[in-house]
Amino acid sequence: QVQLVESGGGLVQAGGSLRLSCAASGRTFSSYAMGWFRQAPGKQRELVGGITSGGNTNYADSVEGRFTISRDNAKNTMYLQMNTLKPEDTAVYYCAAADRTGWRIRSSAHEYPYWGQGTQVTVSS
Repeated sequence: QVQLVESGGGLVQAGGSLRLSCAASGRTFSSYAMGWFRQAPGKQRELVGGITSGGNTNYADSVEGRFTISRDNAKNTMYLQMNTLKPEDTAVYYCAAADRTGWRIRSSAHEYPYWGQGTQVTVSS
């Protein structure tokens, strides 16, 4: 069982930055594939991006070049650095983990069995 806790959400003006963190339990965090998803009111949960156990990353087109995913295996933590934020980035952000085949790139929510509780990000115009 993997437990995930997000932090770092809040209110920011358009053009600003935020960094989200996702702390994970487990002694084999370095082998997990990790992902960030978001869900805006009235919309489906969508991929923000992910990072494999080997450090390979993938991003949604809507955040490519603005958001960066990284991980610190010594701290069992994944990060989402969000720059040049836009009002349309407003959503609840969730982190997710997959503890098997962590080397594999994942793009869909169903590929991640473990989820955090989410953290709200609000971008004002």
